Formats: sequence, C-alpha cells, structure tokens
Amino acid sequence: MEFHYPNGRKYMSQPTSTKRNEKEKIISYGKRGMTLEDDLNETNLYYLSNGIAVIHKKPTPIQIVQVDYQSRSTAVIKEAYFRQASTTDYNGVCQGKYIDFEAKETQSATSFPLRNFHEHQIKHMENVVSHKGIAFVILRFVKTDEVFLVESKDLFSFWERMETGGRKSITKDEIISCGHRIEYGLHPRIDYLKVIQHLLLL
Repeated sequence: MEFHYPNGRKYMSQPTSTKRNEKEKIISYGKRGMTLEDDLNETNLYYLSNGIAVIHKKPTPIQIVQVDYQSRSTAVIKEAYFRQASTTDYNGVCQGKYIDFEAKETQSATSFPLRNFHEHQIKHMENVVSHKGIAFVILRFVKTDEVFLVESKDLFSFWERMETGGRKSITKDEIISCGHRIEYGLHPRIDYLKVIQHLLLL
C-alpha cells in the first residue's frame, strides 16, 4: 500500500526493530520484539489507567484514493495520501501541563540522523514551547535497544547546527551527554514521565 504526503511525495516508513533471539527476550522481560510505538502505547495506557496522565498517539488523517474492493471482507487499500503534514506523534496532559513529543527509531549504532525529523515538526515543537508546553523527543537505538529522552532545547540546537552547515546527525555520545537514558520496566514499559517530572518538578 502506498501513502503520499500532501505535496505528492511518497511516504517512506521509518525502520522498525527486528525480532530478538530467545535469550534476549528472557533477559528483557519477554517483550523485546516490540517497536518503540508499541512500548509507548502500552506506557500511555498504564498512565491513563492509573490516573497519571492522558496522553495519546495522534491519528493521521488520510485520503483513500484506490481500493481493491472484491468484497467487504477482503477490501484492501492500495493507495492513499496524507491529508496534511503530520506534527508530532503524541500529545496530552499531565498535572495541568501540555505534553507533546515525537518518537523515532534508528538502525544506526553511532548516531541519530536528523533527516528522521521534518522542519514542520521542529517548528511545531518550537510553537509548543513558546506557549509554555513541554516538548521533547524519545529516541531508540534499535541494535542496542537503548532509549533516550532528549529535551526540545537540545534538539533545536542540533537542528540549528545542521542548518548552518554542521553535521546532519546527532552522535550517540552527544545523546548520552545531553539526553536522559530510560531503562525498560514492566509497569510502565518506558517511564518517560519520570524523567519529565524530575526535570520540571511536576
């Protein structure tokens, strides 16, 4: 199935994680085949169920243009377009604070390519921060299964560096230095609000 942005450019999905072997699954709570999105959705459900926060993945409106419709039960979407450029993946509220963030994965073991972000996403996060909302990104290195939270101010700095002719990625060492490592847990899976609460004293 093909998806296209509003300008007609074909959408290329971000790489997702591959399945781990049985030994790795045992070490890491038996769920290491999950994608970052799976883990975050499970985390957000935990937050909601326990009255901690209300945060959801934003739906992306699409325009279906071609369907293989032989019968109701076997209909298959063949081609569709995004109706508008997406902003970030998740938003919601925690203790009266607006939360807005993007989640990305990379197969690289040494850096995070800034091409994984779009300019309109950076602008959106800048607007959120200008209205005193909380914006950040959650980054996952698939090969090492490491997850980091990077504050928006640091992402903006790396983005500006790229726009002024600097490197087009964030090195892993830079992410380790400025970011916040999030260890996997059971309930919740990726407790990113623990980091935010510590940073902003929510």
